Amino acid sequence: MLKYSKQTRLLLAVDCIIFGFDGEVLKILLIKRGFQPEKGNWSLMGGFVQPDESLDQSANRILKQLTGLEGVYLEQLYTFGQPQRDPIERTVSVAYFALIDIHKYETQISDDYQAEWFQLKRAPKLIFDQQEMVEQARKRIRYKAAMHPILFELLPTKFTIPQLQTLYECVFNTTIDKRNFSKRVLATGLLIKLADKDKAGSKRGAYYYQLNMQNYYAKFQAFMNFIPNPDTL
Repeated sequence: MLKYSKQTRLLLAVDCIIFGFDGEVLKILLIKRGFQPEKGNWSLMGGFVQPDESLDQSANRILKQLTGLEGVYLEQLYTFGQPQRDPIERTVSVAYFALIDIHKYETQISDDYQAEWFQLKRAPKLIFDQQEMVEQARKRIRYKAAMHPILFELLPTKFTIPQLQTLYECVFNTTIDKRNFSKRVLATGLLIKLADKDKAGSKRGAYYYQLNMQNYYAKFQAFMNFIPNPDTL
């Protein structure tokens, strides 16, 4: 077999950063690493890319194998390749992030790898350079959420505007004016008002909405500048 001469072979891995929203706080899904080094410590979902796989295929396989999740929003983030990032062998890792509705997928999460949800602000220390991966993912989500309605991937099929506002405040770590938020989000044309209400928070209740999927795909730029200067928040 023809090969490039005088070249060092590298291992290629994929790590998946899974974010979820439970209606109140933003969370991250972690597992206990099953092999050395760092066996038993908290880790992102990861594994090695197989010779017959694309990066996307590998990420989806690893996600399903380790958690049972499939068909979720998954996006390539960044490639991490510092020479000493893995103490065993030179390994380059391509990070992906996923956005899911916790309640929709909670029965699918596999127990085999002790997967557990943690509040993002209280997550345990991660192995290798995975904390840097999480921080990069948070920045990417903030940037994209300021311009595109990707945060709807974290919500159930029907939701209230206060729930949506709480989600945005969690992601951007800020407080948003209630009236201004409601006015802007309704102006996008992405929401369909439903007849029923959520009365858990007050007697008056808050109307449920659902995402207009046709407008979601046709007008993906609807949230352009919805959150101005997200990097300053």
